[in-house]
Amino acid sequence: MRFVLQIWRQERPQSQGAFRRYEVSDITADMSFLEMLDVLNEQLAAKGEAPVAFESDCREGICGTCGVTINGAAHGPLGGAAVCQLHMRRFPDGALLVIEPWRARAFPVLKDLIVDRSALDRIIGAGGFISVPTGAAPEASTRAISKQHADGAMDAAACIGCGACVAACPNASAALFTGAKVSHLALLPQGRPERERRVLSMVARMDEEGFGNCTWHGECQAACPKSISIDAIALMNHEWLRASLASQREVWREPEADAQRQDPERGGTA
Repeated sequence: MRFVLQIWRQERPQSQGAFRRYEVSDITADMSFLEMLDVLNEQLAAKGEAPVAFESDCREGICGTCGVTINGAAHGPLGGAAVCQLHMRRFPDGALLVIEPWRARAFPVLKDLIVDRSALDRIIGAGGFISVPTGAAPEASTRAISKQHADGAMDAAACIGCGACVAACPNASAALFTGAKVSHLALLPQGRPERERRVLSMVARMDEEGFGNCTWHGECQAACPKSISIDAIALMNHEWLRASLASQREVWREPEADAQRQDPERGGTA
């Protein structure tokens, strides 16, 4: 098989990038998309040219590092799969493939197809964890968790943090990623003691990082390699509203408590 590739090349974050045209041949139908890029890089290296920089690690659809946009689709035309799980038999022989990095203000291009996705790590650092000491893992049967909540938590935990939801969203929103991380812990007993602080901190951090707002296009769900539902966004919004109201109740309660402490007729001291 033979393919014509239009690949975004950018030497460094501050430099001006542009598409460059390449041709690769002797590609087998069973090669993965990343293996095809490996073949291209071997050809470029043999000619003394700089290889195309792209990220990959596990090549099994688990690590989330391999994200690129192919012909305008995050992770390419195969739904529910990462780029490393995409095989060249999905494309007709001689096809033109336009390959570019994630496009989002919060994901600046580092080089070629590699973007800086550390903004997602900072969202996790704002609260996507459980800090309560729990000791050893208890027996599964000792905590009553409904099947609905267990299934929902497992589905949300499948998020690999690749950033395809951001790249696919017209607003470059990270709502699906953040919603998945919030939902995963909010649905489990271990995550409930910190649920209010968690969602307020993570949503605030998401906004600080420069991601756009969610306007419910649903493109994130379609592009997600783990097929995470936008129900996770709805649950995050529910958790955020609940936490915001609880925070307001605390603000209202404090002046009342101060007044009671200072008024003898209301049970306080003079």
